[in-house]
Amino acid sequence: NQSYILGTFRACCAKSEVTSRSIEDNAAFVEPQKVRFNTSLSSKRCYIMTRDSPMPCRGLQFFSTQAGTESSEEENDDLEAGFSERQTLVSAGATQDSKGEAGNDDEFSELEISEDEINDDVEGPQNEMELSDTEPEVGREKSRERRGSNQLFRIIVTAPGLSVHNSLEKWVEEGNELTRPDILLAMLFLRRRRMYGRALQLSEYVESTKKVEFLERDYASRVDLIAKVRGIHKAENYIEKIPKSFRGEVVYRTLLANCVLANNVKKSEQVFNKMKDLEFPITCFACNQLLLLYKRVDKKKIADVLLLMEKEKVKPSLFTYRILIDTKGQSNDIAGMEQIVETMKAEGIEPDLATQALLAKHYVLGGLKEKAEPVLKQMEGGNGKENRWACRSVLPLYATLGKADEVERLWNICKPNPRIDECIAAIEAWGKLNNVEEAEAVFDKMVKTWKKLSSKHYTAMLKVYANHKMLAKGKDLVKQIGESGCRIGPLTWDALVKLYVEAGEVEKADSILQKAAQQNQIKPMFSSFMTIMEQYARRGDVHNAEKMFHRMRQAGYQARIRPFQCLIQTYLNAKVPAYGMRERLIADNVFPNKALAAQLASADAFRKTAVSELLD
Repeated sequence: NQSYILGTFRACCAKSEVTSRSIEDNAAFVEPQKVRFNTSLSSKRCYIMTRDSPMPCRGLQFFSTQAGTESSEEENDDLEAGFSERQTLVSAGATQDSKGEAGNDDEFSELEISEDEINDDVEGPQNEMELSDTEPEVGREKSRERRGSNQLFRIIVTAPGLSVHNSLEKWVEEGNELTRPDILLAMLFLRRRRMYGRALQLSEYVESTKKVEFLERDYASRVDLIAKVRGIHKAENYIEKIPKSFRGEVVYRTLLANCVLANNVKKSEQVFNKMKDLEFPITCFACNQLLLLYKRVDKKKIADVLLLMEKEKVKPSLFTYRILIDTKGQSNDIAGMEQIVETMKAEGIEPDLATQALLAKHYVLGGLKEKAEPVLKQMEGGNGKENRWACRSVLPLYATLGKADEVERLWNICKPNPRIDECIAAIEAWGKLNNVEEAEAVFDKMVKTWKKLSSKHYTAMLKVYANHKMLAKGKDLVKQIGESGCRIGPLTWDALVKLYVEAGEVEKADSILQKAAQQNQIKPMFSSFMTIMEQYARRGDVHNAEKMFHRMRQAGYQARIRPFQCLIQTYLNAKVPAYGMRERLIADNVFPNKALAAQLASADAFRKTAVSELLD
């Protein structure tokens, strides 16, 4: 039950202070009491409050042991953002009641950044998604609808710069009808490719021309796009212009999810409190957003959110449990992770494939092969053929365990008639096993099977070359990507950056990332910046490390512990004092963990030592 979950977390979490306030008839404030969502409070509503006062830069006791968290966090930095973003898309796409959320949360486990271009087959791989000649009439009608949506998508993508409005106007004047299904599907294609600017122009055109009636989900979608393109502040301003009848919980939860996506703690908590002021029901979705936020920036507060859920009788969803499992796994608390799983099962929620993959991953990273293998076998469903769809998740995990025979067995099941995601998983698996030849064989089969590949599919092979420092082959593959006509995006940039960094050409990697971001106006991945910044840190190159830190902020990444750790390490390696670093942390609302506090002490220009005290 929820009390047991809370107990599990509170046993490992340091206590955090959360201010609660009572509101009387005239909304007068009483003296704040420092409590932990105490259910005996007389106030009708509990509030999550920000820490406004500067906090001393000292070590904080985190959620559990920090052992093993660094590598795990590195793998999850970009994926975590995906959790929040996928929730945003669903919240913007349809209104949900609290009962409906549990089911929809299942979809949020895997972030897949699509970089397909306008010429890609949007219906999917030919051998899976193409409609046969003997399909029923309803199938042909759906096919026509998709072609119409595809045409609208092409019009938007090929429009020059900021002239989407003009291109759409001309398209409509030519006799084409703009229907809600066409708009929704075109919006989906744009979002998948992270073309948020063009998606925003489409939304603005539809509202200004009144081609379709705007509903709450349409306004929520606009809020999401404005937050991504123009920032949280502009999104808040737009909300004030939405008719009150459509300014509901879905709109505000969308804003909340974007605040979380930006790791903006203060604004996230303000939006959450605003939702409570407006007396919206506390939903599992909103609580999950806070859990995601605190999982990244302040694990102590996870217990506070769980206590709030218990008090407000908000039932955890599968996604809630998945966040908690991942939090325990990142902290290398395997026993706690298993307790969460048992509690979830006791509540009648069975782990799905994504949850099982998460468990297996943390077992593997924790060196517990004997626990990982039974989970992987369970995911397979016996012989691998029973749950064929699980192969894409299981293949890389077997490779991490060093099980080449298991990888070969599963790939032989898929090989006669492979799916494209299985090919990508096999390439990744063979790469982890240092079998570049097998990875290339799978890649060649994929190229021959599907005529139109996106840059995402090429990137799988490019990562293998990068991990094995095969610069020449990597360059040849990049040329092949260019010749295919693919437009590349953040995933490919990330692989290119790693390719050149591993080859020792850090400046070239830096140049590639800068040009890519400037030319495409798309946000690079967090890991791309960190890969280059870590190299500058090893060199003690303060100037370039500071430059990379600044560019991360310009790209929209909020301050986090890891970039500060890397930056301070640069000063330490350069053997120069890091003046004002504590003040920078306070200004960015970053609360140091034990490791960062130790770095700060070492880099402090005014720290006292036994020798300096004698000389003084």
